[in-house]
Amino acid sequence: MEKKRAEVADIDRSLYDFRYDDSGQEKLDGLTEEVVREISEKKNEPEWMLEHRLKSLEIYRSMPISDWGPSIEGLDTDHIVTYVKPNTEQQSDWDSVPDEIKDTFERLGIPQAERSYLAGVGAQYDSELVYHSMQESAAKMGIVYSGIEEALEGEYAELIREKFMTLIRPDDHKFAALHGAVWSGGSFVYVPKGVRLDYPLQSYFRLNAKGAGQFEHTLIIVEDDADLHFIEGCSAPKYNVANLHAGAVELFVGKRAHLRYSTIENWSKNMYNLNTKRSICAEEGEIEWISGSFGSHVGYLYPMSILAGRKSKSSFTGITFAGKGQNLDTGCKVVLAAPETSASVETKGISKGGGIQTFRSSVVATPNAEGSRASISCASLMLDDISRSDTIPAMDIRCKNVDVGHEATIGRIGDDKLFYLMSRGVSEEEARTMIVNGFAEPISKELPLEYAVEMNNLIKLEMEGAIG
Repeated sequence: MEKKRAEVADIDRSLYDFRYDDSGQEKLDGLTEEVVREISEKKNEPEWMLEHRLKSLEIYRSMPISDWGPSIEGLDTDHIVTYVKPNTEQQSDWDSVPDEIKDTFERLGIPQAERSYLAGVGAQYDSELVYHSMQESAAKMGIVYSGIEEALEGEYAELIREKFMTLIRPDDHKFAALHGAVWSGGSFVYVPKGVRLDYPLQSYFRLNAKGAGQFEHTLIIVEDDADLHFIEGCSAPKYNVANLHAGAVELFVGKRAHLRYSTIENWSKNMYNLNTKRSICAEEGEIEWISGSFGSHVGYLYPMSILAGRKSKSSFTGITFAGKGQNLDTGCKVVLAAPETSASVETKGISKGGGIQTFRSSVVATPNAEGSRASISCASLMLDDISRSDTIPAMDIRCKNVDVGHEATIGRIGDDKLFYLMSRGVSEEEARTMIVNGFAEPISKELPLEYAVEMNNLIKLEMEGAIG
């Protein structure tokens, strides 16, 4: 009798692959100066922002596409839909959101999460925020959480101008320049000195339009001695044409402040996820990155921590799942730029069905990093003989008194582990499921499972038969 081969099912995307007709929505196609000016005009932006956009477009046109990672030849940015306006204005009352948009977020579990767990939530649909609210208790603490475009017209306009795209500069890479030219939507969060919020804030991005790009910008400032947990979720339905996500996240962490930034990205398999995320920490400040990358056709994602103050800290905890047709190049970057800084990285990668999963890390210890340390640990599990997993570390050490270590393991499910479990009455199928879930558990337990529906699709990996 032929041995039945194991299947580890792809993450079930049926929850996310619903869509609505977008024919009535206002759209801007292409990447021209006229399009950039029109986006700025629609948003009634200050002159400095238009100048920033036009300069970014100029930089974009002059920069080549990097060739060191997965191929993005299927992406034609010059003809992508750069702006899609939903058929609604931003609402603070959930009942006022149009039914089809409300249904989208309800099916993803966002309103339920807000009611039970969140201090505030923003929901972006295509290029604009459609819903935003914050609990009165958080507002009374002086916390500001709004759309970044809305904040550009208020009392924090100068602060935004001071910080906007200073961590992620348009000349950093081609897609940072693209973002600077056509960005739309996103969040602004300001936490005053000494304020500690006990409940998370959340922003959720849904890209519905076919052949479109989403370019939201998130700017978070956590002042000295403050504390915040911010959660970001993303999803999109599947189309037969390329979609693009090229957002930007800039995080400023003050002295002795703490920021935990959790992301669950479950884009569809026609998505090119070329997102950029960076943080900077002042003296004794701490940034925690929690990252789950489960979707997209091609992904480039490397959150960066700049430890600029003495005794500042960063930690990165991540998990990546690459299935059939996916090439996910993920990891993180750390710059030890002050004395006695410390960084830790722990990642897990799972690949199956010919999927390619690459962990890429960069640690730079500047001449000012005396007494600093960094530890990196990455483990990868391949569930068949046609998948691939790679680890590419880079370490640039420019001072003597630092301690930097890197550890990587890549393997398959071991026969000894199977034998141990099966000898105690566990079936082979159950044993494989237990091993995969046990492999992912140290990372997945850090993700916000209380409300993030996407994570259920990882925890409930279906195993059938045996991997031969």
